Amino acid sequence: MFKGSNVALITPFKNNELDVDAYLKLIHFHLENGTNGLVPAGTTGESPTLNHKEHEKVIEICINEAKGKIPVIAGTGSNSTEEAVSLTKHAEKAGADGALVVTPYYNKPTQDGLYQHYKKINDNTNIPIIIYNIPSRCVIDMSVDTMARLFELKNIVGVKDATGDLNRLDQTIKKLGSEFIQLTGEDGLAFKFNQRGGVGIISVTANIAPKMCSDMQKYSKSDSQSEIKEAEKIDQMLQPLHKSLFIESNPAPTKYAAKLLGLCSDEIRLPLVNIKKETEEEVEKALSSIKLLK
Repeated sequence: MFKGSNVALITPFKNNELDVDAYLKLIHFHLENGTNGLVPAGTTGESPTLNHKEHEKVIEICINEAKGKIPVIAGTGSNSTEEAVSLTKHAEKAGADGALVVTPYYNKPTQDGLYQHYKKINDNTNIPIIIYNIPSRCVIDMSVDTMARLFELKNIVGVKDATGDLNRLDQTIKKLGSEFIQLTGEDGLAFKFNQRGGVGIISVTANIAPKMCSDMQKYSKSDSQSEIKEAEKIDQMLQPLHKSLFIESNPAPTKYAAKLLGLCSDEIRLPLVNIKKETEEEVEKALSSIKLLK
């Protein structure tokens, strides 16, 4: 169910409020351009600065508008286990196809603490759960052994791996097998990740270039050598855009790119701020290089 190009949706704002019209426009932009799955209320969706009501609304709107056409994987993670349980329960009730649950940040739990955190969520819900392992933001790194323990539970189905370490992918496949869903969280490694056994991505760049990202994903898993070469070609074309979207903290550059494409404003919530002029120029240059900006 969870494979290919899944977009980590940005959350558009207008006067510091959720811009519902722009959000609906974004969802349809993805439905029309081959995106394989929608991931609302993740880090790229500025979940740390959404209040609970907004968090739930963002997820509900996405599910209702997608109408089952493509899967919705709701961001429901928190460093509070009880809050993560509550958010995951809400996503399940709202009709999400899965939940993306980030490792608890700031608390720095042990590996057993990580296990118990996810087990508590697993035991209180009946929805597929994808672990989000991103040591650069959360300080902690879930081990392959801990993932193997979690995979024995009924709802734990896979991982969004944002370690940036392709060897981790090899180790996880070796220990957990191919049934454990492996999605990368690193746009720049998407092609290589799939070539080594991954099945897709939860992507930031897909906010801006959904068709190219979905085509790259599709072709990268093809049995045709010509299509694999096409995937590699698209991947190389996208590399400057990947880089430009992470010059400053995500999703500020992505929102600027979305503004240039007429998708939504670049309004972002503190403590994040709008990008610098030199970053704007790099984003514009990257968009022009793949003919998204004329």
